[in-house]
Amino acid sequence: MSGQHDEDLAALVRALRARVPMDAADMLAKESPERIAEVLAELPLVLANHIKAYLPPELRSQASEALSDIVENTVGEIMEPALAVLPQTMTVVEAIAYLRNHETPRQITYLYVTDAEERLVGLTVIRDLLLADAEETLGDVMLPEPFALRPDMELAVADKAAIHRHYPVYPVVDADRRVIGIVRGWRLFERQAIEISAQSGQMVGVAKEERLYTGIWTAFKMRHPWLQVNLLTAFAAGFVVSLFEGTISQIVALAAFLPILAGQSGNTGCQALAITLRGITLGDLNHHSVGKLITKELALGAMNGALTGVVAGLAMYWTAGGSAQEAVTLGFVILLAMIGACMASGLFGVLVPLTLRRLGADPCTASSIFLTTGTDIAGMGLMLGLATLLVL
Repeated sequence: MSGQHDEDLAALVRALRARVPMDAADMLAKESPERIAEVLAELPLVLANHIKAYLPPELRSQASEALSDIVENTVGEIMEPALAVLPQTMTVVEAIAYLRNHETPRQITYLYVTDAEERLVGLTVIRDLLLADAEETLGDVMLPEPFALRPDMELAVADKAAIHRHYPVYPVVDADRRVIGIVRGWRLFERQAIEISAQSGQMVGVAKEERLYTGIWTAFKMRHPWLQVNLLTAFAAGFVVSLFEGTISQIVALAAFLPILAGQSGNTGCQALAITLRGITLGDLNHHSVGKLITKELALGAMNGALTGVVAGLAMYWTAGGSAQEAVTLGFVILLAMIGACMASGLFGVLVPLTLRRLGADPCTASSIFLTTGTDIAGMGLMLGLATLLVL
């Protein structure tokens, strides 16, 4: 009786997966509340939540209870049932017969091989199975000790663990290394693509939950607090500029070069920030020294600052009023300020996300806002300070 129950449950799960959530909910609503809970527990959490949204209100509570044990943003959220878990004593010919008689053989990528205690000890690729001798066992042809995920593993950690493996399917095991499900590789990389695509928005205070169809009021509540933070940091940069009000009033040409310096150093910092965030997301920083990254960005900042500084310095020389000596000095000030500002922005591009991560915050969260403040203060303060020292 239990075998028939499991077969009926598996058939219903397959039928629901083949339908859009609205149609799946209509189909599931005909079942008992207990059956609904049982079926939803077998589905990936994302799909189960979509189906639950279309269920009648009196059935949603039962569905919510079934999904309450699954933690969001973990492997368990996207886990599917394992379709081929076989003992290592099974022969090759028996395994081939198992595949031929399976209801959905095309969905099976690997055979997961277990020992007498049902613990995962290996996996068998279908190609190796077909090329093996008929009387060999799965234990003879399996790949031993395969990589496996845990259901409570965070998706970000699972992404980094899988990034260099590129397997089509990953087994999911419990604490005793018993197979409890599988995760498709494309689902992991789908989540990774979503995370990477959300970084550009998070850097300027747009929550990764916001989408094109998010309501105006909800989007306003997500975005506006970071604009207030940006305003406060802009006041800090404005305060630094106000300290050199006398310098600007005497050398008016400097005012025209403030936005040029800010824009150039800001872009340099954003480049360093993008590389650092990519390294955090893909796990590259786990194998690369932060010190080497900082050194690289400082060198790039100096090189970029020197070349752009020469052009900006020549522009200052041609536009500055006063004596030729003063024009040359101002051009030199712009050159030095551009080099220093680009080096500082490269440094901030590395340190801002790493500091946020060290404090337990998402390194993407409004990192561009903090980066802009740091580069503006450093760049403008350096240019105005050098002008005060060397010209006045």
